[in-house]
Amino acid sequence: MKAVEFEHVTVEYEHRTALKDVSFEVEKGEFIGIVGSNGSGKTTMLKALLGLVEPASGTIRVFGMDQRTHMREIREKIGYVPQKSAINPKMPILVKEVVLMGRYGRIGMLHSPRRKDYEAVKEALKDVDMLELKDEPFGHLSGGQQQRVYLARALAQEPELMLLDEPTTGLDVSSQNALIDLITELKERKGLTVMFVTHDVNSIARASDRVMYLKNRIIAFGPFEQVCNENVLRSVYDVPVRIVQSDGMPCVIVSDYHVH
Repeated sequence: MKAVEFEHVTVEYEHRTALKDVSFEVEKGEFIGIVGSNGSGKTTMLKALLGLVEPASGTIRVFGMDQRTHMREIREKIGYVPQKSAINPKMPILVKEVVLMGRYGRIGMLHSPRRKDYEAVKEALKDVDMLELKDEPFGHLSGGQQQRVYLARALAQEPELMLLDEPTTGLDVSSQNALIDLITELKERKGLTVMFVTHDVNSIARASDRVMYLKNRIIAFGPFEQVCNENVLRSVYDVPVRIVQSDGMPCVIVSDYHVH
């Protein structure tokens, strides 16, 4: 089954064309890396999938359901880790309360959490190895731990499709690698489809089944080894690009520094 289908999708956002005539398919169970510079339409693509921005033209389907007629059902199948969370780390809120927010779509506005909701929170925290910290203030956690809690909040939704918008931003290299390894493990164990937005193609090269280079339209889309070439990357970043080998894998260097 196709997890995601875009057919000639154009999105006009904030008085500009953010995505132009974009068409692609994602198979169920794939890990897709979406790479591009600022303003390339990466976040807009995720927002379009969530129904937060409406396409000017084209069709979006998720698990075979047309977004125009099945948005509620589609949202129930999506877990989303946004680029910037609205949660202020200084707020007096506990880890388990942050994760419970991921259940609100299923609980409903006029209902209280039930036993199955608390069980889902417990399971999500266990999945990201944060259960022992469930009663800790969220603001006391490290950056890497906070990102795991945000991931748990998305998992508490019990999704089939995970959308992650630059979840490793601000983390050190060790924490970045640990988070990507965790997401990969969860994808395999839970049968998730993952769409992972990042600036750093090197960080997700090994994890991705396919990589999409985006610059308001799709520049290239395929296995990393096939789309990792200097001509393609120059058109994405508009700066000099070099590709070197590191541990048997291509490594992209942009303007004499690693992509970030």
